[in-house]
Amino acid sequence: MGKKKSNTISEDYLLLPQHVFPSRPAPSPSSSVPASGTATPSQPPSTEPSESATLSTPAPESKPTLTPIFDSHTHLLSTYAFYKSKYPSGQHQTVFEFAKALLNGGTEERKSNKVEAMVDVWCEPPFKKDQWKVYADAALTKEGEQSWGGFEYWFVMGIHEAKKYNDQIEADILEAMTHPRCVGWGEIGLDYHYDHSPREIQREVFTRQLRHAVKLGKSLTIHTREADEDTERILKAEVPKDHKVHIHCFTDSPQFAQNLLAHFPNLCIGVTGVVTYSSNTNTSDIIRIMAESNPTAPLRIVLETDAPYMTPGNICGSLPAEVKGKKLPICHSAMIPWTAEFVVGVVGSEKWDVEKVMKESRDNCRMIYGV
Repeated sequence: MGKKKSNTISEDYLLLPQHVFPSRPAPSPSSSVPASGTATPSQPPSTEPSESATLSTPAPESKPTLTPIFDSHTHLLSTYAFYKSKYPSGQHQTVFEFAKALLNGGTEERKSNKVEAMVDVWCEPPFKKDQWKVYADAALTKEGEQSWGGFEYWFVMGIHEAKKYNDQIEADILEAMTHPRCVGWGEIGLDYHYDHSPREIQREVFTRQLRHAVKLGKSLTIHTREADEDTERILKAEVPKDHKVHIHCFTDSPQFAQNLLAHFPNLCIGVTGVVTYSSNTNTSDIIRIMAESNPTAPLRIVLETDAPYMTPGNICGSLPAEVKGKKLPICHSAMIPWTAEFVVGVVGSEKWDVEKVMKESRDNCRMIYGV
């Protein structure tokens, strides 16, 4: 028998076309068809994009999106490992080659969107110096920065899977906090959906890390899922009101987000490609509430990928005809404009466009992480 044909599309398609807007009306979450059944706030977001997010209707005018990308939350080590698992004989033999090829604006023949900066998240121990420090050290000089293709590399470190936390891990994180490219502590927090660790231990470890971060003046990257009351209570008890906080990949209740936004003036809501999924309406709801409550103020959001996961569903309509309808196996930072496009559909294109959403997010990223 011959070899089984792979269903994974060619890695050539990972180099995305330059985002063009408006290439189609951005889908409205209220008209999305649930990917599987009816979603409720207690359900995890489906990993399937909404059907409406993949439809494409020609627009009378379109223009390329030019605002540089700032990805506020990605996992570069995991993304490259995921790439190698999907493409064992792939073109890119190092993470640096991978980043330069996919995130540096493409080529003269194949233009793509350029990544200006990213915050790389290290949250899976053990934290090996021959990994995180090599990545971070490469960004210390202009020459080294070219290893990444010229974009700014920043990182945060922390643990939200509490049972893995111990004194040695804490010492490793504290050492990383002294690195010039380390801009925050995270991702840390409570996850009552998966409950990988006992909740009491989760709360203890969350509080312990918060106290270290506050003492050091480090920005916070918060992971919270179905733990609204405890997360809000602990943050308000341990974190100064003016501290800089990024609530990563927000999918919980809009009221919870409103409570945090009202209490912490330097807090922003993280928006990933999961905003495009039909089973998740909470993220769209809080974005809409922000826009309607203060139409002249910038949105308090930061765009993120959480790569290699959460590919925006609406990206399908921008792929070449021969692969339309197929899934890209990896998410990466150059996909941010498609998430921004969906946000425009949520808040309304009368006052917002992709460039404005990306600029506001970029400004918020630099404010939160001080870069």
